[in-house]
Amino acid sequence: MADGMLRSPTFLVGAERQRKNLDEFKRREQQLAEAYHKNKPLCFNACSYQRTHPVKAQKGHKDADACLTVPLILGVADGVSQIEDFGIDASVLPNELLNVVPAPRASAERSRVEQLGMHQLLPNVSLSAGDTYRGPVSMLRRAFEATESLGSLTVVLAIMDHWQRDNSTRIHGKLHPMIAIITVGDCELLVLRRLAGPRSRLELVCHTEMQRIDGHAQTPLQLARVDDRIDPNFHEELTIEVIEKGSAVHCVSAYEGDIVIMGSDGVFDNLFLDEILRQRQDLANGLLGVSPSQVQLRMLAQRIVEQCHAKTRPLPNGALPEAPIGRGGKKERMTPRLDRDDTSCVVAEVVEWTEELQKLWAPEASNQLSRKPPTWIGVLMDHPWTFPLTL
Repeated sequence: MADGMLRSPTFLVGAERQRKNLDEFKRREQQLAEAYHKNKPLCFNACSYQRTHPVKAQKGHKDADACLTVPLILGVADGVSQIEDFGIDASVLPNELLNVVPAPRASAERSRVEQLGMHQLLPNVSLSAGDTYRGPVSMLRRAFEATESLGSLTVVLAIMDHWQRDNSTRIHGKLHPMIAIITVGDCELLVLRRLAGPRSRLELVCHTEMQRIDGHAQTPLQLARVDDRIDPNFHEELTIEVIEKGSAVHCVSAYEGDIVIMGSDGVFDNLFLDEILRQRQDLANGLLGVSPSQVQLRMLAQRIVEQCHAKTRPLPNGALPEAPIGRGGKKERMTPRLDRDDTSCVVAEVVEWTEELQKLWAPEASNQLSRKPPTWIGVLMDHPWTFPLTL
């Protein structure tokens, strides 16, 4: 077995093996909260933190995770590191999908595509039938079809959906903002809410589940693009089939003050749910009902990632800490030569969509729309917005 494969915590799954499991993984779920609130557009105030495990970084391995934190879409994509055994950079496809780094196209074109993507989700903007947002499955499909790189990844997206193209949800006669979530593989997402008042404890209202073939930590459902030397049975239609027939979709009512925590499998394999919730509650107790700043959101994401990596280190008594995947975190189930996992986390608060945001985004989107019709919905932009952060 190649040394690179021994290092890999996640294995590439062949085309036919993925197809057999799609019906098992498919989810289409909707969770509504019937309480009446003033109907107003919402968005995410979000920040992320990601880090390659120090042991892995010392050996020169790239971080194959990518995060997206913009007002109306959040994302985490985790590259399958075994792809590096075939000379393919595992970090390229996740970053191209989420558009965190410049894609292989001219800057002007890239900007045009991204702004059109944001335009499709803007509240209070009328769109032609051909330009409208058509739900998370269509979004992920069109985003993947616009990529070109070889690779394989797992992904979770959270979309602030004011249009409910999928479900036409109405509460008390009004269209109600929803968080539309789509997952493929073993990235996960939590939605937390104060159900008993603004100063009450945060409670879990949504928790996505991992999609792992035969339950094995090393074989999650994946979005892949590979060539014949890796999988002679691969064809891109299979990846589209995975998105359309194997993805898990959850639509959850969105309310101001909701907290979204999402991350790669490195988070949820290493930390128990109560450990993640305790980190968020500790921060909330210090804020006394005040919304967290971006610095505080990033601090929480960083604490979660650092706690994940701490699970791979022995305790003072020499024992390895308990983790959902086993003692010592994800590496414990692997061979002794395997490195620890890349870990990424996004933390967001649901906040009101302001006039300032509308002015920032709507004119740009309208100008771009008049120049060229959209070729894909984007998964947005590497552009600062109203919550700047310099660290």
